[in-house]
Amino acid sequence: MSEDRRPFVKAYLSGAIEHSADGGRKWREDLAVFLREGLGHEVYDPAADERKNLTEEELAGFRRWKLEDPTRFREVVRKIIAWDLDRIESDTDYLVALWDRAASAGGGTAAEVTLAYRLGKPVYLVLAMPAAEASGWVLSAATEVFDNFGALESRLRENFRPDSRREDCAPLR
Repeated sequence: MSEDRRPFVKAYLSGAIEHSADGGRKWREDLAVFLREGLGHEVYDPAADERKNLTEEELAGFRRWKLEDPTRFREVVRKIIAWDLDRIESDTDYLVALWDRAASAGGGTAAEVTLAYRLGKPVYLVLAMPAAEASGWVLSAATEVFDNFGALESRLRENFRPDSRREDCAPLR
């Protein structure tokens, strides 16, 4: 078992937040139900964890600061970046990413996919745009690519039995 002593498998849900119409919430909420109830996995949802390690003032103002105070904005977003990447590095067994036009308009999803790939963690990518328009980098960093969440869920059922323990997980590459 790993040093963090978490017994169960944990997924990180990566996808657009900033450029997504609903802040990337709906698909994550739906998939989290399947992962928790269907597979017994733990889930980290960065869209639901708005607070992260931010102060009240930072949480309330950082989006506004993008135009009003770019230096302060960058400082806060760098805290968010560090927080999220730390979750992937030390508290994630695999990553599920939704790659769509909203994700391709930002940098976070590509960075998260790349980090997970670099760390040797499985990356399951749901492609919600034509492959010809998708990032070749992101497609290549993915362990597997799916056309929809149903296909992803079927594959995860094959890869993980319910209530999989971390020590039972083998790398898929």
